[in-house]
Amino acid sequence: MLQIRLQPQWQFRDNDDAPPLDASRLMGLLATIPLSGSIAQAARDNDLSYRHAWGLISQAERLLGRPLLVRGRGRGSRLTEAGEQLVWSDARIAARLQPLMASLASELAGELGRLAPEALPPARLHASHGFAVAALHEELQAHGLAVDIRYRNSLEAVAALSGGDCELAGFHVPLGRFERAAAAHYRPWLRPSEHALVQLAVRTQGLFVARGNPKGIRGLDDLARPELRFVNRPAGSGTRMLTDLMLAQQGLDANAITGYRATELTHAAVAAFVASGMADVGLGVQTAADRFGLHFIPLLKERYFFAVHRRHLEGPRLQPLLHVLQAPAFRARVAGLKGYDASQTGRVLEVDDVLGA
Repeated sequence: MLQIRLQPQWQFRDNDDAPPLDASRLMGLLATIPLSGSIAQAARDNDLSYRHAWGLISQAERLLGRPLLVRGRGRGSRLTEAGEQLVWSDARIAARLQPLMASLASELAGELGRLAPEALPPARLHASHGFAVAALHEELQAHGLAVDIRYRNSLEAVAALSGGDCELAGFHVPLGRFERAAAAHYRPWLRPSEHALVQLAVRTQGLFVARGNPKGIRGLDDLARPELRFVNRPAGSGTRMLTDLMLAQQGLDANAITGYRATELTHAAVAAFVASGMADVGLGVQTAADRFGLHFIPLLKERYFFAVHRRHLEGPRLQPLLHVLQAPAFRARVAGLKGYDASQTGRVLEVDDVLGA
């Protein structure tokens, strides 16, 4: 199976005539220096010679007009504020663009694959972006199985399934007091006679705050504090829906929350935004907080499902995908994600049993 990978590329230049500096390797180098405090070790971790590493740093410092590193006497090297800003900028860009680029790469691979007329078209998966969904995509690629994946918000995904634009649609429903209200948003698109649900995982949603929780944030009520900057998810996403349900339940005015209209596309992008200091608090899954070294305040658990047409459950396009999803190896991989429970991964459920009649 053809695999295509797209990724953003940084370039620095100081005038139109000079050749640009391809800063992609510089970003990897800067990101690993804090782990050891050693430029030599960071160079080895990035398959660079010590001389090449210093050349990249020196050239970037000249172009930017400011130092990126401070060499401490006997204490190794550390990033300057400018160096840290570059690292966090790169993390935010990757978190924002990853779903879009993964979708585009999948689309391109599908178009090229259709040039072979005898090939079975890949299953089409539309889903809100999540760590378990990304893990499934990687697992399928490792097994040589094609899937045409498009990252969309949960409501768009189930609407696409209802309209016949995909075979699987990913969405999530909170457990507990918000379950019925959230389920009502998806119910019009899913018909028990035509659709079934396959559980992917149970995951924990909560608040992201800086390491050590310097602002003393304890729960959702703190969002009303005017000095706190919030970063939200876009309208239509399952997490935005959950945020609005929780705010309404606690009697909080969304318009009074600083940053309520500032949005990031994914859980990882929200975490990167908070970790870089551009916001004080965001809401998302625990895995994202763990990946970016943030303090996490759990609020509730939710179930993530794939909705599927019943006629495809035993069909040749979905059966290989379901075998991978239900395999012990994939369950173990999902269970290894911070805040994820994979005990029911792969279980097929009735629409009415999950969303109500």
